[in-house]
Amino acid sequence: MDVGFIGVGRMGRVMVANLARGGHRVRAWDSVPDAIAHVSKIEGVSVASSAADAFGGDAVISMLPNDDAMESVFLASDFLAKAPKSTIHINMATASVECADRLAEAHGKHGITYLSACVFGRPEMAAERNLNVLAAGSPAAVDRVQPLFDAMARKTWRVGDVPRQSNVAKIAGNLMVACMLEAMGEAAALARAYKMSPETVLETIVGSIFDVPVYRIYGGLIGRRQFEPAGFDLRLGLKDAKLALYAAEEVNLPLPFASVLRDNYLDALAHGDEKKDWSAISQVAMRRASLEK
Repeated sequence: MDVGFIGVGRMGRVMVANLARGGHRVRAWDSVPDAIAHVSKIEGVSVASSAADAFGGDAVISMLPNDDAMESVFLASDFLAKAPKSTIHINMATASVECADRLAEAHGKHGITYLSACVFGRPEMAAERNLNVLAAGSPAAVDRVQPLFDAMARKTWRVGDVPRQSNVAKIAGNLMVACMLEAMGEAAALARAYKMSPETVLETIVGSIFDVPVYRIYGGLIGRRQFEPAGFDLRLGLKDAKLALYAAEEVNLPLPFASVLRDNYLDALAHGDEKKDWSAISQVAMRRASLEK
């Protein structure tokens, strides 16, 4: 397939490589020169001169970091008015429910098919084509772009016919992972307080009762206190906690754990952890008990 790709950061660049490896023709664009320089070296990938230049062909995938970036590209001026109507836009980034609705409405107004297809997985999982795609939108459109998902992911989960449903599922999943990180951090602090190795204790617990990839990956990072280089920035963790709270507020739903997570991410940021992996939230419990060293 002929596919554009807008946003080639840590996740996007690996996804682009897998698309090209799968035989798809890719035109990539990013506002960051270093990101473009990286993907320009991949065989089968050409560099688009602008986001509008990348928006064309059979489909365009976007992987931008936040609502502001998505809206600044797709809702700015007459971007969608000039975009090809035959191109399916697949937004694979984590957006707020409100942003997903605004994007879907704007695309519909201009007769462009819009899908949300958020992903579960870190860059190293993306490199192994081990992502999980949460696809929502027109079933016929999902069928058409399924070969793209197959080139990037282990499995596609169809979570609904309305694009926002992918975003709700992703926000809910990230909330669960963030709660797990906090629980691991508190467990590690408890182990250290009793003069035990957090790495050994977490390895024991994960290996015996939580032996699945997400626990193994983060249990290892937290046990070793290996938070750099970041696979998913701590500030993005704060963003996701806020997305859960915003979505819950719209339906008058209390999320007490999400509120704790937001405050702990702010605590971590206040202590200079901005460039660390979001699993560095685990150090908040250590710091409060003076167990960091």
